[in-house]
Amino acid sequence: MNPNTKFFIYELVKPLLQVWFYGNARFCPVCQSNVRVFKTAGVNHRPDIMCPVCRTLERHRLIWTFFEKFTNLFDSNKKVMLHIAPEYCFQRRLNQMQNIDYLTADLFKPSAMVKMDITNIQYPDKSFDVIYCSHVLEHVLDDRKAMSEFHRVLKDQGWAVLQVPLNKNAPTTYEDPSITDPKERTKAFGQPDHVRVYGQDYEQRLIDTGFNVKRIEVKDIVSKEEIEKMRLRENEDIFLCTKS
Repeated sequence: MNPNTKFFIYELVKPLLQVWFYGNARFCPVCQSNVRVFKTAGVNHRPDIMCPVCRTLERHRLIWTFFEKFTNLFDSNKKVMLHIAPEYCFQRRLNQMQNIDYLTADLFKPSAMVKMDITNIQYPDKSFDVIYCSHVLEHVLDDRKAMSEFHRVLKDQGWAVLQVPLNKNAPTTYEDPSITDPKERTKAFGQPDHVRVYGQDYEQRLIDTGFNVKRIEVKDIVSKEEIEKMRLRENEDIFLCTKS
């Protein structure tokens, strides 16, 4: 289905969903909905995590709150934004922003505006004010090349948020390119399409490709009450990257 058609249908049904699921136990900052409970979702069928109105998960609600509180994404200044592997819940909102020249990209997703291999980005140096890429690099064999490409196309005064699933108990990243069987990858990396599990050295990988990195913990973004009401994971650090 054409994304614009999906956006139109969503706008029609959103008020009905907000009424149907209304309650005070949970809040989604992306669609501004107060609901009684979130739905079960995710690979491991985690309960009470997905907004029934806009289908956000924990990381989406955290990132949106971070964007609102700690970045210039929503100010009146014009900016060019590259969004990799666009999540539908964000696409709809960001595409409506008058201050954002918004570009979505993906190697496989037909709903993205352009087809893009992030290890070989087809745009000139310093093309984007903002880059957002979440839970993609763990799928990419040459992740360092992708990071270097993000650094190349980011403007000098721009910023990027580059998120990955992170094992906070692992000091180093575990990867083995010889593991290609989907079942073996699931055992090694958690999913059949993952090629590594990032450890605490993820920040250094970003630094090695030229970024300045500010690592921000959930407790520095929201209160304990907000963590519970938005059902956020307390171990989902945000990696804010700027040019050296």
